Amino acid sequence: MKLEFIRDGPALVIENTERLLVVADLHFGIEADLASHGMHFRSHSRERLDRLMQTVEATRPDRLILLGDVKHSIPSLTRQEWAEIPGILDTIRQRVPVLVFPGNHDIGIERFLLPGEIQPKEGAVIDGVAYLHGHTYPAPGLAGRLLVTGHHHPQVSLRDQVGCSLVAPAFLRAAINALALGLEGGYTGTTRALFVPAFNEIAGYDIVRIAKDPFSPISRCIQQEDAEVILADGTLIGPLAMLLDDDREDENERGDCPGA
Repeated sequence: MKLEFIRDGPALVIENTERLLVVADLHFGIEADLASHGMHFRSHSRERLDRLMQTVEATRPDRLILLGDVKHSIPSLTRQEWAEIPGILDTIRQRVPVLVFPGNHDIGIERFLLPGEIQPKEGAVIDGVAYLHGHTYPAPGLAGRLLVTGHHHPQVSLRDQVGCSLVAPAFLRAAINALALGLEGGYTGTTRALFVPAFNEIAGYDIVRIAKDPFSPISRCIQQEDAEVILADGTLIGPLAMLLDDDREDENERGDCPGA
């Protein structure tokens, strides 16, 4: 299995017998939700779609896998989504076959998808790799596989001693406690997860917070001592434990009281 990290997505190419482009958390329609909270932005769906299609052209996949949260609004569809989503999906499928693993924001998206495009929310194996959005417990049959998941929007925050900082999308790769996750025994190999950063340019959540305050079944079962952080271009930052140690040092310097 070959992994190719796409910085300008961020996205991921996984190649076995097929070449699959993996994209997570597009969140088309997010601007309407922001407007409902008093933050008014014009729609950036056109630019986001253009960037997606440029990624498709650059990587030339056999299929495109969307790891859920293609749309944003819950619990229903907004006018923006009604207007934009059909054309977005038509543009994608004119260039490449698409599979969608629906996320918690994808309520109603099935009405815009063709037969065979929508996949089980608990995940499925495609060309030897397991894919799912990541807000649910994975299907038992995914045990012992690499679980490629969205939902978490991982990004990394790095700061040096003089105050220079970097905040950037990042991948989190970790072994998973499969039994704690409820996956069946009787399989060979280690169950691992690869958390894919959001393609949406304003969606990000710090990896340290994902580890310290997990909010999904998979993130609650990370074996943190085995986890590592990778930038969107494939640069290995290092072990997750290093970031957690730095965060604890920062808390001590600030006098934070985690139990307060």
